[in-house]
Amino acid sequence: MNQKTKKIAAGLLGGLMAVSLAACGGGNASPGGSTAAGGSGSSSSSSGGSGTTIELAISKSSQDSAFVQQDLLDGFEKETGIKVNLQLLPAEQTATVLQTKLAVDETPDIVQYNLASATTDLNLERNFEILDDQPWVSRLENKEVLSAYGHVYSFHVSQDTGMQGVVYNKDIFEELGLSVPTDFEEFLAVCEKIKAAGITPVFMPYKDNWAANVWPAAAFADYADKNDPTLFEEINSGKKKWADVPAFADILQQQYEVYEKGYTNGDVLSDSYDMAVGKFLGKEVAMMFMGDWLIQNVAENDPEMKLGLFPIPYTADAKLGASPLGGQLFIPKKAKHLEEAKKFLDYVARKDVAQGIVDKQKYVSIFSDVTTPELPEYKQEIVDNYITPKKTILTVDAHMLVDRSELYRLLQDQFAGGIDAEGVLTAWDEKFAQLMKDKEIAGF
Repeated sequence: MNQKTKKIAAGLLGGLMAVSLAACGGGNASPGGSTAAGGSGSSSSSSGGSGTTIELAISKSSQDSAFVQQDLLDGFEKETGIKVNLQLLPAEQTATVLQTKLAVDETPDIVQYNLASATTDLNLERNFEILDDQPWVSRLENKEVLSAYGHVYSFHVSQDTGMQGVVYNKDIFEELGLSVPTDFEEFLAVCEKIKAAGITPVFMPYKDNWAANVWPAAAFADYADKNDPTLFEEINSGKKKWADVPAFADILQQQYEVYEKGYTNGDVLSDSYDMAVGKFLGKEVAMMFMGDWLIQNVAENDPEMKLGLFPIPYTADAKLGASPLGGQLFIPKKAKHLEEAKKFLDYVARKDVAQGIVDKQKYVSIFSDVTTPELPEYKQEIVDNYITPKKTILTVDAHMLVDRSELYRLLQDQFAGGIDAEGVLTAWDEKFAQLMKDKEIAGF
């Protein structure tokens, strides 16, 4: 693993520890936080303000983001006179569209993305502003989760990392007398009993190809942690290929087997992530390979619905996947309204505004003067059962140095029947090598 990757991974691991501490302590409330609405930083390409419209680019799959809620945008406009216009990007093409926008003169003023992905997909250092000098940075309790290469590049009011595994309906499990499965055979047995009860065991929304990566992203990482701790370092240095690891093909085949046995929705390549909340609310499905953000989305619609999360059961004693903190805001260097974009971050970071978001979303606050609320049951369970006893593992995403969208498409192809598990890895090796070569990574 190169030094840049080590710095990113260290920050992400720091975020996991902070979640545990903050969840147990309830967040630190201290006086003196900055509430200034105007930001400092490099000179803007626009001297405007009131009457200006800034563009915020966001994936359609992230429309529930706390940063694009209409009441927040209206409050910012009322106070500053600056309007925020949303650019909704196709979920399956978000990286490609943003890459194009950053390369030509169509740069948004703000981008919502994932920090670990931005380092690989969007060339973080070249394309985005360093935010070290912004007034809200001094209030951060855990700035590492917003940092890369020693600098703060992103913004969030939370220090939560997204936990990935199997989201499940606790009530359905209880009604059918089911226990959380601890390995793949137990998982298949659980699926069979749920199917027999007339409920779809697993919802696969693989029209959004990134969703097909949740199972392998956590399982690959757990396998490496247990069996070959230097595996990703070897892959990233060209010493080993993805297809050289038989367990990876087995893991991909497991996910396909769940579909092949009829334990999923029939139209896995037509159904999308934005259908997931409705499927759970209607009790049409019992499980889904996804992150804990889905649980929050469902709770916002039905607080009484009891959902939980358990590790991807590819083997016994698997750890819960911990994805890098997602949904941060970034400001491109070529933003047409740089200062106005920074004012938006200042506004959201303001103590009263941030507190409102943290309270509503049940976030673990990242600001010293914004208090973490009592955590919802599912999140406290994750802290108690996985984070505190150190039963989490950073997903493969944290180790990747290149764009993963081609891998997502290959995973999608597997469910279309055009390629098998070994073929996915072989084709990915070829694409991966070219991407690493393009980035001039040693060994390729």
